Amino acid sequence: MNDTDSAKRGSDSAEPRSPGPFQSKRGPDSIEPRSSGPAGGELRRALTNRHIQMIALGGAIGTGLFYGSASGIKLAGPSILVAYALCGALIFFVVRAMGEMSVHRPSSGSFSRYANDYWSPRAGFVAGWNYWFNYVAVAMAELTVVGTYIQYWFPSVPAWASAAVVLLIITAINLVGVRAFGEFEFWFAIIKVIAVVGMIVLGVYVIVAGVDSNPHLPAPSFSHLVDHGGFFPGGLDGFLLSFVFVMFSFGGIELIGITAGEADDPKRSIPKAINQVVYRILIFYIGALFVIMAVVPWDAINGKLSPFVQIFDSVGIQAAAHILNFVVLTAALSVYNSGLYSNGRMLYSLARQGNAPKAFTRLSRRGIPFVGVLFSSAVTAAAVAIIYFLPETAFTIVISTTLASGIISWVIILITQRKFRKVIGPHNEAELSFKLPGGKTTNSIVLVWLAGLLTLMAFSPDYRTAVIILPIWLAILFIAYAAQQRRRDPVGPVPSAKSVGPTPFHGAR
Repeated sequence: MNDTDSAKRGSDSAEPRSPGPFQSKRGPDSIEPRSSGPAGGELRRALTNRHIQMIALGGAIGTGLFYGSASGIKLAGPSILVAYALCGALIFFVVRAMGEMSVHRPSSGSFSRYANDYWSPRAGFVAGWNYWFNYVAVAMAELTVVGTYIQYWFPSVPAWASAAVVLLIITAINLVGVRAFGEFEFWFAIIKVIAVVGMIVLGVYVIVAGVDSNPHLPAPSFSHLVDHGGFFPGGLDGFLLSFVFVMFSFGGIELIGITAGEADDPKRSIPKAINQVVYRILIFYIGALFVIMAVVPWDAINGKLSPFVQIFDSVGIQAAAHILNFVVLTAALSVYNSGLYSNGRMLYSLARQGNAPKAFTRLSRRGIPFVGVLFSSAVTAAAVAIIYFLPETAFTIVISTTLASGIISWVIILITQRKFRKVIGPHNEAELSFKLPGGKTTNSIVLVWLAGLLTLMAFSPDYRTAVIILPIWLAILFIAYAAQQRRRDPVGPVPSAKSVGPTPFHGAR
């Protein structure tokens, strides 16, 4: 079977299947339940290249830039620019490791599917459920800031009420169809990109023209990057601790792998998206924050408003501030939209692996894993309660939890990529069309970096709890897997990646 034929069959149809804790070994249909959807339960390949490009870009440009960047700036000052450059380079290798597997074998389950087949069923279980939980936390993070943006215009509207309305709207969008989701996300991302570029251009104009309407702040100037305590005002400690916020900003970029299962031409669109999105993000993040700290000195950014909104409030451009508040609200909606999409597909893939109830394989007539979408949305509704009871600390709680589970996902991607190469063998490895640059060396460097990031989190009062929770969360996942294994039909052990053996190699066209 050639690559074209494989792509037409669907994302998971050509993959090796191993039974999991929720299913028995009675035959293919019990392992991969056929659902009341199109093509016998297969997802539709309806996402075009332009959809995937903007989904990849929009998924990583959200609250981390528009809202959370204020916390990083307060820690590191102007040196936050260097932190974004370093972290962006390292996260690029994480996505390249995932892209290597996604191009070889596109799957809606992405690295969870690969962990299941090339590592072990337990690894697939942990990867999938952890990523699902990660995006539930991401969705909660987006919902926690929606209320802040709405209150900029309507101070009397409770934050939890705004979050509830947004939850219902985004859920409805995700139930319409994958192409509808792609179109919504495309335009959400377009709005963000145009806004950031426009903000950079306007900010440069404000600086060069010397626009100064705030008597309480120094006039906009590029010298602000060194005049307020130097380029490293927080010292080495502040610089290193800012990495935590920076890495959160890049969370969601691995969404590219999830889209591979519904991409109409994954072998073309996935490499293009991965290679382009990282430097685009670096430009947007570094360029935007450079201008922000030149217009408003870093030590004048209060962290209560989005730094983007505060810029224009400070120079007296009220209309621009209203526009940008709309943009950052759009950014939150975009990331939440992507998160709900991702979670529905992850539960679908977990169920096909046998690592989740088979009900999650059910598809609507439009090819949407609606059970997974509705379940994920219902769980995310807990964010409404968090905002209601803990309005002041909700964002910090959620962001720390998100980053901890995100680190688990990145580590699993890197380890799975090493096992993937071992399974396919040296000959097929040489024929891979989209490789991780540097191979094992690069892989090891990033793993060490992620271990160091966890260490940094342990020294931060805001994130120490997440580090403590992380091993507890992993233990819960291991126990859950073991419990489900015991409930399986007593027909023998689940085959590991080694017993299943390598999958047929799909070389480049």
